Amino acid sequence: MIKKFQNIFSIPELKRRILFTLGILIVYRIGGHITTPGVNPLALKVFFQNQKGTIFALYDLFAGGNLSRATIFALGIMPYISASIIIQLLQAVIPYFEKLAKEGEEGRKKITQYTRYGTVLLAVVQSVGISYFLLSMNPGGGSVVTMSPFAFRIITVITMTAGTIFIMWLGEQISERGIGNGISLIIMVGILARYPGNFLNTWRAIKLGQITPFRMVFFAVIMVAVVAAVILITQGQRRIPVQYAKRIVGNKVYGGRSQYIPLRVNTAGVIPIIFAQSIMMFPSTIAMFFKGSGIIAGIQTILAPGSWFYISLYALIIVFFTYFYTAIILNPTDMAENMKKYGGFIPGIRPGKRTSDYIDRILTRVTLPGAIFLAFIAVLPDILMRRGGLPFYFGGTGLLIIVGVMLDTLKQIETHLLMRHYDGFMKKGHLRGRR
Repeated sequence: MIKKFQNIFSIPELKRRILFTLGILIVYRIGGHITTPGVNPLALKVFFQNQKGTIFALYDLFAGGNLSRATIFALGIMPYISASIIIQLLQAVIPYFEKLAKEGEEGRKKITQYTRYGTVLLAVVQSVGISYFLLSMNPGGGSVVTMSPFAFRIITVITMTAGTIFIMWLGEQISERGIGNGISLIIMVGILARYPGNFLNTWRAIKLGQITPFRMVFFAVIMVAVVAAVILITQGQRRIPVQYAKRIVGNKVYGGRSQYIPLRVNTAGVIPIIFAQSIMMFPSTIAMFFKGSGIIAGIQTILAPGSWFYISLYALIIVFFTYFYTAIILNPTDMAENMKKYGGFIPGIRPGKRTSDYIDRILTRVTLPGAIFLAFIAVLPDILMRRGGLPFYFGGTGLLIIVGVMLDTLKQIETHLLMRHYDGFMKKGHLRGRR
């Protein structure tokens, strides 16, 4: 393995890409420690210590902790992710966006441009909301805002919107000139930034006797097994063989080859967990603004994190959204029509509706274990922390993002190695998807 990493830095282009990516990520982390003008960070910290289990905690996870510190990157990359999801959903319901998605490279460029416009719009709206929210806070440690309200609103909107645009630009620079998916790497780095503090707190708990070494070893074994299972599910796919008939166009012969349609076990990725978390955290967030309401308090009690009702409902919502999102991003009818258009067919299945029904049936069956596994990963932190006594958050959205992003980055690095006749990371077997 040491030799493999030496090979990476022996290729000038790959070395330059990796160093460029690391430099961009360092810039992102530096910006994550610059507080927005007019904010008292100590008073803000007092408030966010009591926000576990609310939608603010979820947002802060994707922002890499920047929201809880009210930095210039407080919005993080979430406006871009939200805009991307909205555009993707619009492709399934609005013919114009559906047509753009089918226009190839030009259509993708227009969709990317619309996503950028949507990111700016959402960033402006969310920064306005954050400015009003910070002005309304007085958590006991003093006022959070230390300047006039009008000036603070203007500065906050400009600063945070510009910060989001800058992060989006950094991500695009990594994707173009670095290695890996830039947006995903930025999210992953923000999540990984929490781990050193978690490990330090765990070590302190062991020294104080709050956790026995035997229990910590038991937790470590579970973590390794869960990470291995996440890699297996992330890489897992059901391949449907497709045969293309020979076609003669002029003096050239097309087709006559065999391919396959890779249907992933986890096609939806982390989106179902994000949707489910937003729904389950909504009552706790609303309860902050209606503290005297008995109805809201009752709903909050029923949906208390850690209860079996909460865990069961959370898991069912994740399974539902897994099927829902998979149905949006994969359309068996379009896949069957494209195959028929280019002379492709599944052996033993008639082209057209029979092919569409066959793909839909396989997709429904393949998605079920992926949906169940997503639900398991999502509820795992509640079980380990509240039932097992683990002192830090492990599993959920963060683990899926880290594993997925690292696998994708390793695939790209291995592709560069193989292009220059170097061995990849593995002598036996290969990282799936590099062909």
